[in-house]
Amino acid sequence: MPSSPGSSDRDATAAAGGRVQTAEEDARRPADEPENRADEHSGGPSTVDLQAEIARLDDQYRRALADLDNFRKRSARELERRVQEARDAMLREWLEALDSVERAARMDSGGQLAEGMRALLDQMDAILARHGVRRIGAAGEQFNPERHEAVDVRVTEDSADRTILEVVRAGFAIGDRVLRPAQVVVSRRPPSGN
Repeated sequence: MPSSPGSSDRDATAAAGGRVQTAEEDARRPADEPENRADEHSGGPSTVDLQAEIARLDDQYRRALADLDNFRKRSARELERRVQEARDAMLREWLEALDSVERAARMDSGGQLAEGMRALLDQMDAILARHGVRRIGAAGEQFNPERHEAVDVRVTEDSADRTILEVVRAGFAIGDRVLRPAQVVVSRRPPSGN
Protein backbone atom coordinates (compact mmCIF):
# COMPACT_ATOMS: atom_id res chain seq x y z
CA MET A 1 0.00 0.00 0.00
CA PRO A 2 1.40 3.34 -0.93
CA SER A 3 2.26 5.52 2.04
CA SER A 4 1.44 9.17 2.48
CA PRO A 5 4.33 11.64 2.47
CA GLY A 6 4.13 12.13 6.26
CA SER A 7 3.83 8.42 7.03
CA SER A 8 7.36 7.58 5.90
CA ASP A 9 8.70 10.08 8.48
CA ARG A 10 6.57 8.46 11.17
CA ASP A 11 7.78 5.00 10.17
CA ALA A 12 11.38 6.14 10.39
CA THR A 13 10.79 7.69 13.84
CA ALA A 14 9.08 4.49 15.05
CA ALA A 15 11.93 2.37 13.74
CA ALA A 16 14.42 4.55 15.64
CA GLY A 17 12.51 3.93 18.90
CA GLY A 18 10.89 7.37 19.19
CA ARG A 19 7.27 8.20 19.88
CA VAL A 20 5.10 8.56 16.83
CA GLN A 21 2.62 11.43 16.71
CA THR A 22 -0.60 10.52 14.99
CA ALA A 23 -2.65 12.68 12.64
CA GLU A 24 -5.29 13.02 15.36
CA GLU A 25 -2.74 14.45 17.78
CA ASP A 26 -1.57 16.86 15.09
CA ALA A 27 -5.15 18.08 14.62
CA ARG A 28 -5.75 18.56 18.39
CA ARG A 29 -2.61 20.67 18.91
CA PRO A 30 -3.48 24.42 18.94
CA ALA A 31 -2.17 26.33 15.94
CA ASP A 32 -0.11 28.77 18.08
CA GLU A 33 1.58 26.01 20.11
CA PRO A 34 5.17 25.47 18.95
CA GLU A 35 5.88 22.16 17.27
CA ASN A 36 9.22 21.73 18.95
CA ARG A 37 8.63 20.81 22.59
CA ALA A 38 12.18 19.76 23.30
CA ASP A 39 12.43 22.32 26.15
CA GLU A 40 9.43 20.81 27.96
CA HIS A 41 10.79 17.28 27.61
CA SER A 42 14.25 18.31 28.80
CA GLY A 43 12.86 19.97 31.97
CA GLY A 44 13.74 23.57 30.91
CA PRO A 45 11.32 26.52 30.92
CA SER A 46 8.84 26.84 28.10
CA THR A 47 8.66 29.82 25.76
CA VAL A 48 5.52 31.01 27.53
CA ASP A 49 7.32 30.89 30.89
CA LEU A 50 10.26 32.82 29.47
CA GLN A 51 7.99 35.49 28.00
CA ALA A 52 6.19 35.87 31.33
CA GLU A 53 9.56 36.22 33.12
CA ILE A 54 10.70 38.83 30.58
CA ALA A 55 7.45 40.77 31.11
CA ARG A 56 7.88 40.60 34.91
CA LEU A 57 11.50 41.79 34.74
CA ASP A 58 10.57 44.56 32.31
CA ASP A 59 7.84 45.71 34.73
CA GLN A 60 10.32 45.66 37.64
CA TYR A 61 12.80 47.67 35.57
CA ARG A 62 10.20 50.31 34.66
CA ARG A 63 9.06 50.60 38.28
CA ALA A 64 12.66 50.97 39.46
CA LEU A 65 13.22 53.74 36.89
CA ALA A 66 10.06 55.54 38.03
CA ASP A 67 11.10 55.20 41.69
CA LEU A 68 14.55 56.59 40.89
CA ASP A 69 13.03 59.53 39.01
CA ASN A 70 10.66 60.27 41.92
CA PHE A 71 13.57 60.04 44.38
CA ARG A 72 15.61 62.52 42.33
CA LYS A 73 12.71 64.99 42.19
CA ARG A 74 12.02 64.60 45.93
CA SER A 75 15.71 65.09 46.73
CA ALA A 76 15.90 68.22 44.55
CA ARG A 77 12.82 69.71 46.26
CA GLU A 78 14.23 68.87 49.71
CA LEU A 79 17.60 70.42 48.85
CA GLU A 80 15.90 73.55 47.51
CA ARG A 81 13.77 73.81 50.67
CA ARG A 82 16.82 73.48 52.95
CA VAL A 83 18.80 76.06 50.98
CA GLN A 84 15.84 78.46 51.19
CA GLU A 85 15.51 77.91 54.96
CA ALA A 86 19.25 78.53 55.49
CA ARG A 87 19.10 81.66 53.32
CA ASP A 88 16.05 82.98 55.18
CA ALA A 89 17.73 82.38 58.56
CA MET A 90 20.84 84.28 57.44
CA LEU A 91 18.73 87.15 56.07
CA ARG A 92 16.75 87.42 59.33
CA GLU A 93 20.03 87.82 61.23
CA TRP A 94 21.03 90.59 58.83
CA LEU A 95 17.67 92.25 59.43
CA GLU A 96 18.48 92.43 63.14
CA ALA A 97 21.68 94.33 62.32
CA LEU A 98 19.73 96.61 59.98
CA ASP A 99 17.23 97.31 62.79
CA SER A 100 20.07 98.33 65.11
CA VAL A 101 21.52 100.73 62.54
CA GLU A 102 18.04 102.16 61.91
CA ARG A 103 17.47 102.75 65.65
CA ALA A 104 20.88 104.41 65.98
CA ALA A 105 20.07 106.74 63.07
CA ARG A 106 16.76 107.73 64.74
CA MET A 107 18.45 108.47 68.07
CA ASP A 108 20.79 111.07 66.54
CA SER A 109 18.51 112.29 63.78
CA GLY A 110 20.18 115.67 63.28
CA GLY A 111 23.86 114.88 63.88
CA GLN A 112 26.71 113.76 61.65
CA LEU A 113 26.42 110.20 62.97
CA ALA A 114 22.86 109.97 61.66
CA GLU A 115 24.04 111.01 58.19
CA GLY A 116 26.58 108.15 58.16
CA MET A 117 24.00 105.72 59.52
CA ARG A 118 21.55 106.67 56.75
CA ALA A 119 24.27 106.03 54.14
CA LEU A 120 24.95 102.65 55.76
CA LEU A 121 21.20 101.87 55.75
CA ASP A 122 20.99 102.72 52.05
CA GLN A 123 23.89 100.36 51.35
CA MET A 124 22.31 97.57 53.40
CA ASP A 125 18.98 98.05 51.59
CA ALA A 126 20.79 97.88 48.23
CA ILE A 127 22.50 94.61 49.21
CA LEU A 128 19.17 93.12 50.31
CA ALA A 129 17.52 94.30 47.07
CA ARG A 130 20.20 92.49 45.02
CA HIS A 131 19.11 89.31 46.80
CA GLY A 132 15.43 89.96 46.02
CA VAL A 133 14.52 91.26 49.48
CA ARG A 134 12.31 94.34 49.67
CA ARG A 135 10.71 96.33 52.45
CA ILE A 136 6.99 95.93 53.12
CA GLY A 137 4.68 98.06 55.22
CA ALA A 138 4.45 101.83 54.90
CA ALA A 139 2.32 104.52 56.49
CA GLY A 140 -0.92 105.00 54.58
CA GLU A 141 -1.21 101.37 53.40
CA GLN A 142 -4.21 99.25 54.32
CA PHE A 143 -3.48 96.79 57.14
CA ASN A 144 -3.01 93.20 55.93
CA PRO A 145 -2.58 90.57 58.69
CA GLU A 146 -0.57 88.35 56.32
CA ARG A 147 2.06 91.08 55.84
CA HIS A 148 1.72 93.27 58.92
CA GLU A 149 1.71 92.75 62.68
CA ALA A 150 -0.34 95.30 64.62
CA VAL A 151 1.52 96.35 67.78
CA ASP A 152 -0.83 99.24 68.61
CA VAL A 153 -4.23 100.58 67.60
CA ARG A 154 -5.02 104.29 67.67
CA VAL A 155 -8.51 105.71 67.51
CA THR A 156 -8.57 108.56 65.00
CA GLU A 157 -10.97 110.31 62.69
CA ASP A 158 -8.18 111.50 60.38
CA SER A 159 -7.61 108.11 58.68
CA ALA A 160 -9.76 105.33 57.32
CA ASP A 161 -10.29 102.29 59.51
CA ARG A 162 -7.42 99.74 59.48
CA THR A 163 -4.90 102.11 57.88
CA ILE A 164 -1.24 101.93 58.89
CA LEU A 165 -0.37 105.12 60.77
CA GLU A 166 3.23 104.31 61.68
CA VAL A 167 5.79 101.58 61.01
CA VAL A 168 7.52 100.56 64.24
CA ARG A 169 9.76 97.93 62.63
CA ALA A 170 10.09 97.44 58.88
CA GLY A 171 8.91 94.21 57.33
CA PHE A 172 10.66 92.38 54.49
CA ALA A 173 9.56 90.01 51.75
CA ILE A 174 11.21 87.91 49.05
CA GLY A 175 8.86 87.93 46.09
CA ASP A 176 5.40 87.14 47.51
CA ARG A 177 6.78 85.32 50.56
CA VAL A 178 6.97 87.35 53.78
CA LEU A 179 10.37 87.01 55.43
CA ARG A 180 9.37 89.14 58.41
CA PRO A 181 6.05 90.99 58.90
CA ALA A 182 6.14 94.73 59.51
CA GLN A 183 5.22 95.84 63.02
CA VAL A 184 2.77 98.69 62.61
CA VAL A 185 0.38 101.02 64.41
CA VAL A 186 -3.11 100.75 62.93
CA SER A 187 -5.94 103.28 62.93
CA ARG A 188 -9.43 102.62 64.18
CA ARG A 189 -12.39 104.87 63.65
CA PRO A 190 -14.07 106.06 66.85
CA PRO A 191 -17.31 104.30 67.71
CA SER A 192 -20.39 106.00 66.34
CA GLY A 193 -22.23 108.26 68.83
CA ASN A 194 -25.13 106.82 70.80
